[in-house]
Amino acid sequence: MKILKDVRVAISGKSGCGNTTVSTLLSQKLGVKLINFTFRQLAAEKGMTLAEVIENAKTDDSYDKAVDTRQVEMARAEPCVLGSRLAVWMLKEADLKVYLRLDDDIRAKRIFNREGGDIEQIQSFTAMRDSEDSRRYKNLYGIDNNDYGFVDLVIDATATPDEIVDKIISELAARGFVEA
Repeated sequence: MKILKDVRVAISGKSGCGNTTVSTLLSQKLGVKLINFTFRQLAAEKGMTLAEVIENAKTDDSYDKAVDTRQVEMARAEPCVLGSRLAVWMLKEADLKVYLRLDDDIRAKRIFNREGGDIEQIQSFTAMRDSEDSRRYKNLYGIDNNDYGFVDLVIDATATPDEIVDKIISELAARGFVEA
């Protein structure tokens, strides 16, 4: 694959949709930097659990702003794939905006397969996290993360990661960014 011009791809979707997997595969195929800095990485940096960061973020905007500001600054610096919950909203200048959509039960099963635990607890935690994310994004930025009608591609994430990446690459080729 040959990149014909600098490209920035923004990929978003809720937890369990395959954002990280798809973003990683796409960045590898394109040979560009992957930017995927999330609450999970922030929690690791701060020596906290993901649940603690989510709980603290309910009352402290600095958690969201730290993640969002850092990843957008990184994405603007060089060609990349930015994979995050808000990538398609925050990186307005992205050359291609992709939203991965997936049924809530399938998302919970994927999280269970990745992390283990109790499926009912995962479903409950995921629903709480989705609700908290939506509330925070609306309060912080005026973003409704359930309104992604403006993106270039909405992809059903029941497809395999390779199939999803192939769809994205086909769209990039159609737009003159890559030669497949």
